[in-house]
Parts: sequence; structure tokens; C-alpha cells
Amino acid sequence: MPKTQSSTTTRLLNFFSRRPIRFSRFFAKMLAAAVNIFHVSKSSKYIRLNVEICLPHLSPEHKEQIAHAAVSNELQSYMEFFSIWGSSNEKNISRIRKITGEHFFHDAMAQQKGIILLAPHFGTWEVMNAWFSQHTEMTIMYKPIKNDEADQFVRAARSRERATLVPTDESGVRQIFKALKSGGTTVILPDHTPKHTGDMIKYFGLPLSSSNLSAKLIQKTKARALLVYAIRNETEDFDMYIEPMDEKIYDGTPIDGTMVIHKAIENLIARYPEHGHWSYKRFKASPELKDIYKIPFEEAVAKVQAVREAAKALPH
Repeated sequence: MPKTQSSTTTRLLNFFSRRPIRFSRFFAKMLAAAVNIFHVSKSSKYIRLNVEICLPHLSPEHKEQIAHAAVSNELQSYMEFFSIWGSSNEKNISRIRKITGEHFFHDAMAQQKGIILLAPHFGTWEVMNAWFSQHTEMTIMYKPIKNDEADQFVRAARSRERATLVPTDESGVRQIFKALKSGGTTVILPDHTPKHTGDMIKYFGLPLSSSNLSAKLIQKTKARALLVYAIRNETEDFDMYIEPMDEKIYDGTPIDGTMVIHKAIENLIARYPEHGHWSYKRFKASPELKDIYKIPFEEAVAKVQAVREAAKALPH
């Protein structure tokens, strides 16, 4: 990397990470206003298409309201990440104003079977690591960022206190398995598209290539599975939620377990649709929808409807 570019990256990271979180949110809101008014970002198109795919039963006006709010909330989350990464664990813990379902976590800790925290692309998930790390040893998968300086910055922020970062490969999975068997905790983003072809499992009625890693770990280790997410509140703080997964996740096949996870995420999005990270191009994980984000909106919607109708007869 050229020195000039490297220095620019460092300056930008230092600048945004040292700003108050209120500044980060204000900056994100200004960007969101430009995106919503002028549609200057492709992400705006992806967000509107994903909202249409997942919430087709809502009125056009309601879907547009969700899309507008989602643009703002997602940009705020990304800007908040900088403030969170640049702050101490103590500061980030203090930013969590209210925790709903905290007893589920302590009950899981008492069982000493290990804990798997399922944190989907939703809300501002980075703020939760500090709170959990004060109670348990964390082992987290980490994929290096291509920019070396950004990678060092994020790696240092995520590995504070008792967090151990492991690679996103088989060796990392083995380390997580060992940590869980010792009563430790891991965090997994369960709604990403796997790098290599995964099982075709329905998500919002569409069969998508899906990772079954979370379900496999849960079923093999019998670690307690909890759905976790954090949403900003009206102040500078966040509200955190901890919810137990359906007991069905501990039985059956990894496909059965992944279906339980998908259903939990669908229910979460139905409750708080404006906080989903809708720009993630999840639905191109279907062989029939690989070009879904490159074709005109109406054509994409028609294609989705056809695939969804054909999938009704499939078991999962």
C-alpha cells in the first residue's frame, strides 16, 4: 500500500473513532438524507428490493417508510462501529442502557455447556462484545480486512479483554469447538452466504445457499444458543436483547437447526424491520436469482415470485 494511502486510512480511522457517537450518528443521518433523496447509492436499490422480497404483504407506502428508515439506521450502525472500536470496553458497556433477557445468558452460563451467541446483520452488533466479554471468554471468527491498517485497527478493537480471534476456516472451527467444550462463548453471524456452496434452505420462502455451521456447533456441543441484538435508543445509548432459541434447534439435522435459525431471524425482522441491514445481497445465493441485484426492479420481483411459488412444494 502506498504510504500516502496508508496515512490517509490511519487519519480517517483515528478521526472517526475519536468522535462522540452523537457525531457519528449525525454524519450518518446526513449521508442517509442524500441517499434517500437522490438515490446516489446502489445500496438504496438493494435495500428497497430486499424489503420488497421479504415483506411483500405490506403496502407500498409502508415498505418505502421501512426502506427510508433502514438506510438511515444502517449507515448509523456503520458509523457507530468506528466510535465503538475507538472506545474502551468500559465506555461501551456504559452505552448499553437496558438489557432485556439478561437472565437467559446467566442461566446459560450456569449450565457450563458453552454458549453460542447468534448475532444477525441487525442493529449495532459490535457494541455487545464488550458486555459479554466481562462475563465469559470469547472466541470469535475473524476474516482479515484487505486494507492492512484497517485490519489492525478492527482486530485490536475486537480482541480486547478476553476475546480470542480465530480464522474463518476449519482450524478456526476446531478452536471454537474446543472453547465451547470448555464452557466458553462464541459469536456467529448466522445469516451470511457461505463462501462455498452450502445447503439450500428456505429464507423468507426462497431456497438459498446457507451455512449450517451454527446449527452443527449447537447440536454437536449442546452449547446453549441465544439470539442477541442491540438497537440504539433515543439517547446516545443502546438497548440489548437476549432471547433463547427454540428448543428444536438442539435436535434433528443441521438443516433442521438452520431452519430454526432462519425462522428466528425472520421473526426478528418482522418485529423491527427498520433495523435490519437490508443492503446485504443475501438473495443472490439462489441459483435462479444470481442476477437479482443487476436487473430492473419489476423484473427482479417477478423472478422472486416465480422462485417462491416453485419452492412451496420443497421440504426446507
